[in-house]
Amino acid sequence: MTLRRRIGALATAFAISLLGLVVGQGTALAAPNYQVPFECGETVNANTRTNHSPVQSVDFQRSNINNLPVLASAAGRVSRVENTGSTSYGRWIEINHGSGFTTRYAHLSSQSVSVGTQVRLGQQIGRVGSTGGSTGPHLHYEQRSGGSPVRVTLHGVAVPYYGNTNFTSENSCPGGGNPYTPTEVCGTGYRVINQRALGTAGTVYLTYNSSNQHNCVVTLKSKSVGTPTATSAFLEVQGQSRQTDSGSFGYYAGPVRKAAGSTCVKWGGSAGGQSYTSPFEHCG
Repeated sequence: MTLRRRIGALATAFAISLLGLVVGQGTALAAPNYQVPFECGETVNANTRTNHSPVQSVDFQRSNINNLPVLASAAGRVSRVENTGSTSYGRWIEINHGSGFTTRYAHLSSQSVSVGTQVRLGQQIGRVGSTGGSTGPHLHYEQRSGGSPVRVTLHGVAVPYYGNTNFTSENSCPGGGNPYTPTEVCGTGYRVINQRALGTAGTVYLTYNSSNQHNCVVTLKSKSVGTPTATSAFLEVQGQSRQTDSGSFGYYAGPVRKAAGSTCVKWGGSAGGQSYTSPFEHCG
């Protein structure tokens, strides 16, 4: 597969990468690098409170929020599009991001996707409303792992519990959205088995191809996209020398591919001054 390199012109990426299965036993996967579910530059108040149901959820609110476009906070596949009428969530959507991670968006005035739709980060999925058991226009938002609600993080920042905190969206900002996906960079047959956010600068991904037993690592930038900055990706198979791709890249570092099979691997990368190095893992 011929890959478009980092310094090339931006192109729209239609391939959406869903997180894959774990290779080996007992390895916890990192959650997606979730973004604020509104358009670039929109400032919203993230309300958390002890009497919320579920208590880990967030209500996004502000003046004139009614009918504001709601965006996917990470890439994935739409798993539910529901309408409970005047009770509970009202009109709501769930997106499956793979590996047990999902997000929910509730009290919508309208829904613009259907079950099975593959959505990219920043794609509009509906509009803010006050349907269901709502007392006024706002977006009820949840992040879930393994079917259970978890505390919300947005562009690498943990939302404070409990209180009100303003967040300004970086979702879909011009030049801030990377047009590439990790599986597009690594090639056909690869799927994501682990990932780690590098603050707000990017995300490093470990992928695996079960047909040839190769791992592949790529670091995708989410800051200064299209502008060459220091970025790296590396992969080390236990007992072998480390292979690294590093330089001044506009979109991504990598792909770094090595045959691993049942051998443990160490992987990681850097972007925007942030770096990550895993332990030896994924040994199965």
